Amino acid sequence: VIPTTIHIAASIAVRNNLLDALNHLQEILENKATSLSDIVKTGRTHLMDAMPVTFGQELRAWANQIKAARGQFEETLPKIEQLAIGGTAVGTGVNAHPDLSQKVVALLKQKTGIEFQSAPDLFKAISSQDVALELSSNTRNLAVSLTKISNDLRWMNSGPLSGLGEIELQALQPGSSIMPGKVNPVIPEAVTMVCAEVIGSDTTVAIAAQSGNFQLNVMLPVIAYNLLKSLNILSNAMSVLGYKAIKTFKVNKTTIQESLERNPVLVTALSPIIGYAKAAEIAKKAYKGRRSVIEVALEETKLSRKRLEKLLNPKNLTTGGIKK
Repeated sequence: VIPTTIHIAASIAVRNNLLDALNHLQEILENKATSLSDIVKTGRTHLMDAMPVTFGQELRAWANQIKAARGQFEETLPKIEQLAIGGTAVGTGVNAHPDLSQKVVALLKQKTGIEFQSAPDLFKAISSQDVALELSSNTRNLAVSLTKISNDLRWMNSGPLSGLGEIELQALQPGSSIMPGKVNPVIPEAVTMVCAEVIGSDTTVAIAAQSGNFQLNVMLPVIAYNLLKSLNILSNAMSVLGYKAIKTFKVNKTTIQESLERNPVLVTALSPIIGYAKAAEIAKKAYKGRRSVIEVALEETKLSRKRLEKLLNPKNLTTGGIKK
């Protein structure tokens, strides 16, 4: 009965809450990406300035992370909906009516609308918690993706003067009792704490799932507690992140444009023409003198301003650059 109830409760939590939250977050991200698709910004690798990307490209990558996570849950659902009921003590079905499993499954379908099935191997369904572990690992993977998205939002919002200052998250509450006017990114911060909790819970489920000694796993209560908690808090966190942070943030276009124009890494587009070493020399000179790459390249190469403007156009660089 207990392995069965874990599967039933988990299936209902995923179908009734988590998938809806995933769908809504993906939709919000895709809509935001579309609305910001023409805004070019400085890309970053190693937290350092890199080649330009558009906000649309950046946010669609997030949306596809969420889409991939949803696909993982959808793949696991048919497995979690296979139930151990009818196996009784060790999987043999001793002291149970031979039709018990099928009758319970039929009643559950009627009451929930979910296509539950009798597990094909009742011994496995009672002695192991492999499927619950798989579902828990899905929550961990989702938590990792949400942490990445939340941290990116915090970096992009950092400042407003001494940080990146690319976006302005919705101000939801005063951020400091001692520093007037300070506003903190409380939603991404809350989401990262949820994700830390989920990752820890998944470790607990993994340790518990390996405790299927012979014909019974004796750590079912801690599996149920941590798995259902993770599904619940992730659903809530995604809703808040989508509606209170991503949907409502504003882009600081002036800050983004100024940063983009000063980015010496734009010289990468000149490497195929003037060589890596010369491009690096121009980048260092531009950075040291706080000058634009075009300005220095005019001095250091024989390329015309018109051609340089075409080659170094940040918008062109977001689609692979000029090939000739």
